[in-house]
Amino acid sequence: MKSLFFLGGAEQSKNEPNQMIVLEWLFLTIAPCDAAEPWQLGSQDAATPIMQGITDLHHDVFFFVILILVFVSWILGRALWHFHYKKNPIPQRIVHGTTIEILRTIFPSIIPMFIAIPSFALLYSMDEVVVDPAITIKAIGHQWYRTYEYSDYNSSDEQSLTFDSYTIPEDDPELGQSRLLEVDNRVVVPAKSYIRFIVTSADVPHSWAVPSLGVKCDAVPGRLNQTSISVQREGVYYGQCSEICGTNHAFMPIVVEAVPRKDYGSRVSNQLIPQTGEA
Repeated sequence: MKSLFFLGGAEQSKNEPNQMIVLEWLFLTIAPCDAAEPWQLGSQDAATPIMQGITDLHHDVFFFVILILVFVSWILGRALWHFHYKKNPIPQRIVHGTTIEILRTIFPSIIPMFIAIPSFALLYSMDEVVVDPAITIKAIGHQWYRTYEYSDYNSSDEQSLTFDSYTIPEDDPELGQSRLLEVDNRVVVPAKSYIRFIVTSADVPHSWAVPSLGVKCDAVPGRLNQTSISVQREGVYYGQCSEICGTNHAFMPIVVEAVPRKDYGSRVSNQLIPQTGEA
């Protein structure tokens, strides 16, 4: 879904589509998306409070970066203009400038304080452990696919809700599927619920990362890592392994589908349980 520019005038020009493309290219419009898009700048649309906090922090820090860039550029330009050898062939010798040295020490120390306060709050919220999650899903990385286990529905070792998720080959996608981002079995989760993911690996280090959800959790063999999410809207969210894990590292995507709570039970029973029985 692309961002729209509203052009003045009652009549629409025949060249309006081309003008729209040019305007989007010139102003670098960021299109809302839950997967990477060509020429995209910035983060994907936030679907969790954590990702929204990450995006807001990025914008806040970028504000200070722009101020510093403008100020330093002004000082540099002013120095080049006033201290040019033609305008000032005999420069004045200044040994010390107490005032400027105090200012240039205090102000750079204050700016990191404004950045640190919200960043620390965000870091602590990202590490917060949900005491009573709605569901717990275990994600196991393999070379080069993933195994998901819905631990809450395991009645026994013989009747466990477990399935494998493989990437769709790039020469066999269906209409509307993204190349190298779609899988045969998606992870179905209820929207607006707290979900706990336990991430590990069976062979080499992997990573379970979904940008729209603000999640990046390493999968280490012999270790259980934990992360929590709360998807605030229904949709399909794409991610990939972000830890180099071998030859087919680029061919083990992640697809999380958030559905309404009332549809979650039927989706799990109709799609996942038969696959477990066949396995």
